[in-house]
Parts: sequence; structure tokens; C-alpha cells
Amino acid sequence: MGKQTFPDGFLWGGATSAYQFEGARDEDGKSRSIVDNSINAHYTDTSITSDHYHHWREDVALMKELGLNSYRFSIAWPRIIPSGNGATNPKGIKFYSDLIDALLAAGIEPVVTIYHFDLPQTLQDQYGGWRSRQIIADFDHYCYVLYKNFGDRVKYWLTINEQSNMFALPYLLNLSGDESEERVKFQMNHHMMLANAQAIIRAHEMMPHAIIGPAIGLSPYYALTADPQDVIAAHNATVFRNDFFTDLYFKGTYHPEVMNYLVADDLVPDMEPNDAALLMNPAAKPDYLGINYYESKTVRAAPRDTAYHSPAMSVTGEDVRVGETRPGLYQEVANSHLPTNEWHWEIDPAGLRILLHQIYDRYGVPLIITENGIGGVEQLTSDHQIHDDYRIDFLDKHLVELRQAIAEGVDVIGYEPWSFMDLLSTTNGFRKRYGFVYVNRTDEDLLDLNRYKKDSFYWYQKVIETNGMSL
Repeated sequence: MGKQTFPDGFLWGGATSAYQFEGARDEDGKSRSIVDNSINAHYTDTSITSDHYHHWREDVALMKELGLNSYRFSIAWPRIIPSGNGATNPKGIKFYSDLIDALLAAGIEPVVTIYHFDLPQTLQDQYGGWRSRQIIADFDHYCYVLYKNFGDRVKYWLTINEQSNMFALPYLLNLSGDESEERVKFQMNHHMMLANAQAIIRAHEMMPHAIIGPAIGLSPYYALTADPQDVIAAHNATVFRNDFFTDLYFKGTYHPEVMNYLVADDLVPDMEPNDAALLMNPAAKPDYLGINYYESKTVRAAPRDTAYHSPAMSVTGEDVRVGETRPGLYQEVANSHLPTNEWHWEIDPAGLRILLHQIYDRYGVPLIITENGIGGVEQLTSDHQIHDDYRIDFLDKHLVELRQAIAEGVDVIGYEPWSFMDLLSTTNGFRKRYGFVYVNRTDEDLLDLNRYKKDSFYWYQKVIETNGMSL
């Protein structure tokens, strides 16, 4: 058997999101989003970020040079509809229309994320954002505007990014993360599921040839030991952190174990009679699933009297990263078999292959990797070089496992690593860099915002050119 390659037509890309990459926070009619206005100390200023809004032509040229045949980016709701639910902003529509045209002219397929954390602040102020059912109609209108303006040119759509992680990291939803807000989280999640279903139905009505589905952050969950209680904990974590969300996407139903838990703890969200029909509508079933994969997770049993703890990310790399504890279900712990990066994230390329099999076996739908990458502290050399061998090693090993999963029968149509270019890390600002292209700025100093190709840029260029044969 010859050396394995990736399928013909495989989507080789890179990923970004609007609030982390565009900048121009207050320009050309755009209003603020909840992530622009977050009081969480982890955020740095979103006003400039990588300034893609003013450098997009140069950035598309770099994408073409890299060899990308696809590019995953998000559209900022407050740039399209500044009030959230009123008049559209012509300058916002023109920006994305011009970007899409430039990508297509460069032979790059747009992969558009509709919602990547940046809810218009106006909707948060009006009715609490995702806390209210009104968000479903407003999100539907927003989707209608996008499909009407860009649906003639965009084939691949992603509805909502990392729905599961938004509830694991509550500051992305203006929540505190306290256990007392658990019921609010499940209610917001229910509204988000309904909005996702309606977005897919409308896409199928307006764009019959479009491919649409959510992008979700997932991990395989390992038991710490062979103790049956730890094995049950791994099952529980898989159900609550993975299957709970994906079952609602693809089956339109709440996982029975989750529903039993919600009933026992008085956490069942308020539902209306037509909700079940909307979620189970065949036209609401995703055409594919985007998977954001960074690491696996390991868990052990957590007795019912264990203290609840929401995840806490490492901000500096020197501080402690704390995993999630859900009493009576599971507690995340370190895996001594895996190395970690500077931010205490465990590195597990085989975990990607394991996860892909788990999801594909359960749902049998095409998959696309919508995020995968490693962030680190990097220094530009005097001759404008970035030697990021650690990134090359990380991505190479993950792509080998991805290729193997495809050879074993998993239908994966594309790879959109995080990120195409350095951008604002949600928790760590510009101290933590993910890109194939370096942006010359720091959190404290904008410098000149020049773009410099890293060693990984040339490595990935070769991977794309050979369709994976160079791995």
C-alpha cells in the first residue's frame, strides 16, 4: 500500500474570528458586542486586534501564497445589524461582500461562521441576549440577511461556534460561572439550540445547495484508572460535554441521562409546545459538523458531595489551570501519559483520531476540523523570522492521525487550523500566538502591524501542495 494522501478536493484552510482578528471595533457603523465590552480581565483590547479590516487585501494575498483553497472566518453580527434587530449596515455588508469576492478570485472557498461569541451588546441590554426567547427571531433575521447577501457565493456555513465551551467558560455569555446560574445556562443553551435549528431550516430554504452545520469544541474523555467508577465518570463526561449537544443537533432530543439530571436538580429549561417539533424537523438536521479539537480530557469519579468547580484557564502560563468538576458525575484531572504546552493544555494527537471515530460512529455525517492548533510565546528575530518548530511538530502529528482516521473510513472533508494569522487569544491576548503568519504587535504596543511568514507557513504550504504527502 502506497503512502496515504488526503481525498481529492479536501479543504485545506485556516481559521479566524471577527472579534479576534478584524479590529475596527467602532468603525463604519459597527456597534459593540458583548465580547468587546467584556469586563473579564482575561481580554485585551478588541479595538485593533490584527487590523484585518484594513489589511484584508494583503491578508488574502498571503492566503493565496500559502496555498489555501478554503478559509474559515466569522461575520460580526454588530457590523451587519448594529442594533441587533433593526436596519442593516451597508458598509458592513460591503466589507464582507468584498472579502468573499476576493477569496473566490484567489481560488479560496469561504467557510463562514455566523456566530462566534460576538452578540450585539444592544440585544444583551434590551432583553438579556440568549436568556430570552426573543433572540431566536432576531438570530433568524440576522441569518436571513446573511443568506440574502452572501448565499449566492458562499457554499459552506457554520451556525454557532463552540456552544459547549460558551457554557463551560461563562464569561463568553456575560455569566459568572457560579453554580447558582446553572439553570440560566441550560435555558440559554435551549434557546441557542432552537436558533441553530431555525438557521439551518432557513438555509435549506434559501440556499438549496449550501452545506451548513454547527462548529463545536469537543474532546474524547478518558478514565483516569480502570476503576469502574472512573470509567463511569468518563462516560458521564462524554454524555454531558459531548453527546448532550450533538444529540440535540442531530437527533433533536435531549440525551435521557442529561434530562434525568436536569429533572432531579430542577434545571429543566422552560420549553414551549413547538420546540420539540422545531428541533426534530428533518430540515433542521446539520449537513456536517465542525469540530474544534485541541486536547483530550481525563476524568475520575466525583462523589456527590464534591464541590462544584467551573473550568479556569491559565492566563499567564505560570498560573494554575483548573479543570471542571461536576459533583456526582466527573472531575477533570491531569493525564500523566501526555505532554503539555506552555499553558498546561495536554497534547494528544491520537485523541483527535479517537474523537473522530466516536462522532462519526454515532452520527454518520461528514466532519470538518474547524479549529486545531497550538499557541505559544514567540519572538521575532532581527531578520524577521519566527522559528516555530513546536507548531510544526504539533500540527504534523495531528494531521497524521487525521489522515489515518480518514483511511479507516471517517468522512472528513477539510482542515481549518487555528489560526491562519496571529490574533487576539480569548484568554491570553497577543502573548499567546497561534498563526502561520506573525503580526508585529504586542498587547501594550501596536508597533507597525506588519505581517511576517513563520517557518510553519512554509511547512503548511508544502503540506497543501502535496495534499499531505509531505507529512
